[in-house]
Amino acid sequence: MKFQTTIPLEKQPRNLIDYNSNILLLGSCFSENIGDKLAYFKLQNCQNPFGILFHPKAIEQFITDVSNTKTFTKDDLIYVNERYHSFDAHSSLSNVDEHIVLNNLNSQIKSTAKFLKNTSHVLITLGTAWVYRFTEKNRIVANCHKIPQKKFQKEILSIQEITDSLATIVALIKKINPKITLLFTVSPIRHLKDGFVENTQSKSHLISAIHTIIKSKKNTHYFPSFEIMMDELRDYRFYKEDMVHPNATAINYIWERFMYAWVSEKIYPILKEIDTIQKASLHKPFYPKSEAHQKFLKNIAQKKEEIKKKLPFVSF
Repeated sequence: MKFQTTIPLEKQPRNLIDYNSNILLLGSCFSENIGDKLAYFKLQNCQNPFGILFHPKAIEQFITDVSNTKTFTKDDLIYVNERYHSFDAHSSLSNVDEHIVLNNLNSQIKSTAKFLKNTSHVLITLGTAWVYRFTEKNRIVANCHKIPQKKFQKEILSIQEITDSLATIVALIKKINPKITLLFTVSPIRHLKDGFVENTQSKSHLISAIHTIIKSKKNTHYFPSFEIMMDELRDYRFYKEDMVHPNATAINYIWERFMYAWVSEKIYPILKEIDTIQKASLHKPFYPKSEAHQKFLKNIAQKKEEIKKKLPFVSF
């Protein structure tokens, strides 16, 4: 008997991820879940240089600024709640010192532009089609930075608006590096603060727009993380206590499905070796000075050196 419906996935025939790949991850917090897995296995990646970006317009603005190598100035910042912020970035880049904020923004623009030139894959995770427009300047923002909601107008992007935004993102990225493989996914995290029906409408708009893009643009793909969570893992035991975010079991499962479809089988043995090292590094001995533990440490150190010989860029 079958107790689960399974999303059919095929191994990609080309452009698979391996240790020669450079992966840029942009988008909602689920992109960081996948990014953390890539980092755990020491695959070369760059995660959300401007912090979490929830909607396509925010990602479009970031890629536009990277493409133009924009230099942020004080005029691009706002001062709220004793901190400087950028409407184009997540609050993780905010600071009490405006110079630190500007330095971080500009250095991330430069480093991302440089990274993109050698990037093999861009993984974009869209979280929501709902956006907030700062009425004072009539512009859609990436983050509201806890400014009173009365200063914003809430809107939902139409399928056409999202399609146009994604088309711009693809065109700008391909202009920087035509060989890049773009992989879109929709975050399985439900934005229930928008409302249950509104969240479903939002995800539907995102999925419809993505499929329009992948039909018309070469080397663009869709990975069904949203569908895997909703269909294969349709049980609250796969969620955290907030009943919204996927828990570690769900993330591990989706990662395994992603690995099956997009990671080259040739590197599976190295992934296993690194997993062994990472788990061993978390080991807490009862007797740190014991001969057995010293032997254990020596063995792990040797394994690390063997990995570094194969992959010189890896550091533990």
